[in-house]
Amino acid sequence: MLYRYLLIVRFALINTVAVGLLAGAYLQGWLDVVISAYLVELSVVIFLVFLYGLVLCAAKVWRHSVELNDINTGTPDPQSRAGRYLSRTGNVSPESRYIQADVLRLKLTDHIVVVRNVANSLVLLGLIGTVIGFIIALSGVDPQAASQVENVAAMISTLINGMSVALNTTLVGALLYVWLIVNYGILTSGTVDLIAAIIDMGEARAAGA
Repeated sequence: MLYRYLLIVRFALINTVAVGLLAGAYLQGWLDVVISAYLVELSVVIFLVFLYGLVLCAAKVWRHSVELNDINTGTPDPQSRAGRYLSRTGNVSPESRYIQADVLRLKLTDHIVVVRNVANSLVLLGLIGTVIGFIIALSGVDPQAASQVENVAAMISTLINGMSVALNTTLVGALLYVWLIVNYGILTSGTVDLIAAIIDMGEARAAGA
């Protein structure tokens, strides 16, 4: 019966591989630079936004999978989206069913777009971190004090800290965006399958009525 949960299996497989790669990078010490970086709190904020998007995506994948299973068994829950669609299109004209199908597509598409918006915000947050990093780096540069040897070390330290913030937040935002957008692709595929299954069931019942 594994095929009944194919959508969930695909979601779990992708994220298991991603978590495994993340754990491997941590064990190799590749994440130490990010973890110990100056203003690591910015990267933590980006990661928390990513977790919110991933949990949201997981919840929608689960709901889509459950509804697809109900449709495949021919007994959708009357309170589910499939059940409500069938109740609205049971005894209506083909034109009305066409309108209802368009409404269903719009609603289900709008229902998942929030995950894509969260993914896009990861890139935006990474860019904000980049700007903050450059501001920090440039704030330590004082042409008047550069001629004094005792001030050079402090300016270099500030410059390095600022560049660290800029590069780390950009990297974290970009990598987490890729991770979440891959999951969004799975959710999109499941949404398309759900829309097609609901409409097909509605047309089949209308033809047999």
